Formats: sequence, C-alpha cells, structure tokens
Amino acid sequence: MSIVKIFSDSTSDLPQGWKNTYDIGIVPLYVVFQDGTYKDGVDITPEEVYRRVAANGALPKTAAPSPADFISAFEPVVSGGGDVVYISLSSALSSTYQNALLAAGEFPEGRVRVVDSETLCGGIALLVMKAARAAAKGHSSAEIASMLEQCRSRVETEFVVDTLDYLYMGGRCSGMQNFIGSLLKIRPVLRLIDGAIVPVSKVRGKKEKAVEQMLQNALDNVDEIDQELLIIAHTLAEEDAAFLEQELRKQTKVKEIAVINAGCVIGSHCGPATVGLMYMR
Repeated sequence: MSIVKIFSDSTSDLPQGWKNTYDIGIVPLYVVFQDGTYKDGVDITPEEVYRRVAANGALPKTAAPSPADFISAFEPVVSGGGDVVYISLSSALSSTYQNALLAAGEFPEGRVRVVDSETLCGGIALLVMKAARAAAKGHSSAEIASMLEQCRSRVETEFVVDTLDYLYMGGRCSGMQNFIGSLLKIRPVLRLIDGAIVPVSKVRGKKEKAVEQMLQNALDNVDEIDQELLIIAHTLAEEDAAFLEQELRKQTKVKEIAVINAGCVIGSHCGPATVGLMYMR
C-alpha cells in the first residue's frame, strides 16, 4: 500500500509542531499589495499586513495558489510512489479548490485526491488532523477522502471580530451594517454556514460579551462536541483565546484544546483581535 501524504493550504493555520509530527505539506495562498505579491506565512507576517492596512487604509487582495503551484508540491510525492490527499479552503470562498482539482488531473487517476473542507482556518485544521492521524494508521487515500467527505458537515466554526471594517472593506459586510454596528457598538458572533459568513448572535457592548456569547453557544451544545480536539484560533487576541481555553477546559471533557494563530489570508479578511472557536460535532 502506498504511503499517503496529507496536504492543506496556508489558511488551515496549522501549528508547526503538527506539520512536523505528521509531515503535512502546506501550499501557501498569496497576499497581494500594490508593491508586490507575498506567500502567506512565508514572505509576510500577519503583523505586517495589519501595519500596512493601518497605514494605507486599503486591504490587500488574496489569491489562490495556481495549478502549477499544486503540481510542484504534489509531484515529488507521486514520483516517489506515494499518494496525496489535499484538503482545501472552502470552494465557496476561493478558487483554491478548483485549482487543486486541475492539478490533480495532471497525475494518474487516484494518486491525488482533493477534498473541499467547506470551511476555513481551524475548521480545516480539524479535518487535516483527522486525515493525518488516519494516514499514520495506514489508511488509504480513498478511505481518508471518503471519511473527510462524511465528517466535514459536522465542523462548527464561529468567530468574533474586533471591528467590522475588514469584512466591510473586503465586501463581506454591507456599508450600512458596518455603520450601524459601529454606531450602536453591536458585536456580532459570526458563523460559517455553507461558505457564507452569517451573524448568529448580536451582542451590544464590549467585545468580551460577544466572546462570552460565542462560548455559551458552544456550551449549549456541549454534549455534541467531539471529544478528541477543539481549536481556538485568533489574530493577536491572546487574552480572548486564553479566556476561552480556560473556560472550555473547566466546562468540557475535550481531550485536546489547541490555540492557533491565524495567518495573513484569514487576517486580511477578519482583521486583528479576531478570535474563533472550531469544533466537530
């Protein structure tokens, strides 16, 4: 049986330790400013992105890896006799998935399998870790892809942003919503549903209240939370992440709670001081 190598893209925001332990390959997306194009997590940091946005008042564009990028990443594995399972950023949010499919078509059938995560950030990381652990146990690429397609609909992704400005500038929040939210200090708890960012709770007041509401949304479904792994993702929101981790350790029986830093592409759309909670039902 062929060795299976798991790949994802940079929006999975996997900690380096996980990538090293399971030999997970990462194909970076691009962050595009007027002065140049940068590979997410390779050529530019989230802090640099926020600094540039604050200075210029304009968001960078983000771009998917090209089919050629994917071919370059997958080719050494396939040439060495291995198989690839690639888990992409939601196809509803990016052309990353489609470009990976085009690349897969350049290899013999079945050697590269592409799975749409239907989510982002820590939601992808949950699926990547399930895949990596299955590969370590010797499961085939077909078995792993099938497992991912069955469980991806069980991933829950909620987050709280510090400001709606980034979502507004990126076209994911209307100008009126941004104006009203700023005027009334409304803090929405946002959920990813079928690739769309949807407010599921609206909290008036400080951001901490919205973070507490997001926590409560999860605790309301505590009996449904998968006990293996829960992920807290943030962009320079260490205090919020630490609060969530502390409360979830006290109020759930999840074996592993991981805190991860979201990268440049996620940060470009959500902004600094965003915090999210991702788990699998």
